[in-house]
Amino acid sequence: MKFIDSHHPQWHHVVGEDGPKPDPDPAPHLLLSLEQWHAVRDHWPAGLPTGVELPNDYAVEDIAADLPRLALVVLQFPKWVDGRAYSQAKLLRSRYRFAGELRAAGEVLVDMLPLLARTGFDAVQMRADQSLAAAQRALAFFPAQARYQGDVETAQPIFARQEAP
Repeated sequence: MKFIDSHHPQWHHVVGEDGPKPDPDPAPHLLLSLEQWHAVRDHWPAGLPTGVELPNDYAVEDIAADLPRLALVVLQFPKWVDGRAYSQAKLLRSRYRFAGELRAAGEVLVDMLPLLARTGFDAVQMRADQSLAAAQRALAFFPAQARYQGDVETAQPIFARQEAP
């Protein structure tokens, strides 16, 4: 799991209501809102590392055709008790085979990390009051080999139930 330092981000938001301006040489590693992406996607250069932030109530199938052009998808957790982004992540990885970085952002707590990893997230920007050391311990506490349920990587339970003779 990659932990994002919010003070030194690699990806940069485009500020302003109008979004990115038509530019013959736009900057790489721009993180666009969904609305900004929709405004520029028809003339956005192919191969330019671009990211999109999706709200947790967005139907990810509506962006499936654009996924090969995206290097990053950020899924929002507006409240730690709202788990819709887990479902979005699982769909992006398993059904739409998104291979780019899948990042959790917002109200992300250490306790959420094992499930984030199992549903396909590979990067996280935790809430500011969360400890990086505690997060790393949480991920190491339950190794991937000790899972009783399938995940986006295995798709099947690791410990299968055995039938009685």
